[in-house]
Amino acid sequence: MGKIKIIKGDITTLSCDAIVNAANSSLLGGGGVDGAIHYAAGPELLTECRTLHGCRTSEAKITKGYKLPSRFVIHTVGPIYYEHTPAEAEALLTSCYENSLNLAKEKGLKTIAFPLISAGVYGYPQKDAIKVAIETMKLHQDDFNEITLVLFGEREFGFAKEEYPIFSQA
Repeated sequence: MGKIKIIKGDITTLSCDAIVNAANSSLLGGGGVDGAIHYAAGPELLTECRTLHGCRTSEAKITKGYKLPSRFVIHTVGPIYYEHTPAEAEALLTSCYENSLNLAKEKGLKTIAFPLISAGVYGYPQKDAIKVAIETMKLHQDDFNEITLVLFGEREFGFAKEEYPIFSQA
């Protein structure tokens, strides 16, 4: 059975098979984790993303990692929370994790790291986003050696430690 970890840190520094990018629908870079991943990967990532012709909400697409320590980047577009009912938003967010994990599995990848998708400028409540992430990861943990949820801020890491102390690592 694979291991699920929750850590506080910078996803662009992790050495794993794939990191997931909480992208916007253009896939051409943006703010938050998306901008950080594009910056760390270098301009080749943007060049490859241009060939993908965007990505719809909850879909997942894969590129090389370029200058990142991870071999691949899986790009997924989370829901903008207030554009949907809570149930629709939850279904779309769950699909982001599902589709990313299924794509990684298809490619034979064994280690994958996620940011907290949609919980920044897209407005998804952090506690609810953490629950969706972890509960979806638990359904797939047998397919991977390690699935990591990487939280950037102290606040969301505190929520995760409170709700899922078994997976949280300082």
